[in-house]
Amino acid sequence: MQPKFPIYIQGENIFSNSNKAFSIQDSKNLGEKSNNKITYSEFEAFYLFETNQAKIIKTKPLSEEQIIKEFSKKDKEFSIKYPVFKALRKKAYIVKTGSKFGTEFRVYSSSKNLNDFSASHPHAKYLVFPIKQSEKLNLHELISKTRIAHSTAKKLLLAIVDKEDVLFYEIDWLKI
Repeated sequence: MQPKFPIYIQGENIFSNSNKAFSIQDSKNLGEKSNNKITYSEFEAFYLFETNQAKIIKTKPLSEEQIIKEFSKKDKEFSIKYPVFKALRKKAYIVKTGSKFGTEFRVYSSSKNLNDFSASHPHAKYLVFPIKQSEKLNLHELISKTRIAHSTAKKLLLAIVDKEDVLFYEIDWLKI
């Protein structure tokens, strides 16, 4: 097994400057290049931790429980959203934050050539709206997210999260 590379948490920033981080960013499109380092979302960092590629360090290396607690402080719904991120990555989709679209994630089709990501994937295919299975769906919120997806030429994926699985439903406008 290869040694794990370090990902650091400093304030609101999650990043690494290791060669392995740059290699993974180039080959798997996890993280964003910025000022001679790779910055990560909480989901990307935890995914790299969970897949035994990285260790996450605040002042010292954190355990899985400590990482979940840390990331849940920033996002109370981390434990609902992470399984959605993980399920999409397992299907070889490229998953990025979707906050500027009012959703949790934007999703790009998978590609054999991730080195040329920006040229081969100029626009996300989906916007993702995660929801816990036991939660009531707010119809106005769903319509709003569907309208945003439609107006930006994307499809909305409604991700229903239960204890064991994530079910995806594609939502789109239908013109009659």
